Amino acid sequence: MWKEGTIGIPKKDGGYKSVKYWVKHFDEPNEDYGINGGKITKLSLKMDGEWIANYDRGWDIEPTCEEANLALSILLNELN
Repeated sequence: MWKEGTIGIPKKDGGYKSVKYWVKHFDEPNEDYGINGGKITKLSLKMDGEWIANYDRGWDIEPTCEEANLALSILLNELN
């Protein structure tokens, strides 16, 4: 199942950075292709017009910044 949306990552100054995400996930974990053997097999994160992470059955672009790591953690917690 595909899911997309936006995650607001809090900034130190009190504002938010928008991270757009696209995720393909399944009902059951996939040891071979899922992130950490989980249910997410494809994931893309974009912020300020730049790709900050991309996973397609393996990392094409590992998370490049703190916002990418936080968005990834949120999605793993929600969908894995």
